Amino acid sequence: MKIYNKLVRDKIPEIIAGDNGKTSVTRIMEDDEYLKALNTKMQEELKEYLESGDVEELADLEEVLRAILDVKKVSYDEFEKIRKAKVNKRGAFKKKIFLESVSEKDDK
Repeated sequence: MKIYNKLVRDKIPEIIAGDNGKTSVTRIMEDDEYLKALNTKMQEELKEYLESGDVEELADLEEVLRAILDVKKVSYDEFEKIRKAKVNKRGAFKKKIFLESVSEKDDK
């Protein structure tokens, strides 16, 4: 037996069952535990993306993001409005600007 103790995609138990008669033990989490597991999953998927640079890992990040929005009862359309408002107020990351320092008037 191999222990995982982690959030998995919805079809994983079916996939395991189709693998030479393997069985899995699962349970449904409460929302507070689920949100913690999603946050952990977000870190895991980000780490995988940073290590591989694979765009497929970005798709995993997007899926986790959408699940977090569902738990927080924020629609993807509402989230997109929040994102666009931030872009309008502070800009995006398209110009590739790297801030090296900021000086005060009194700095020499």
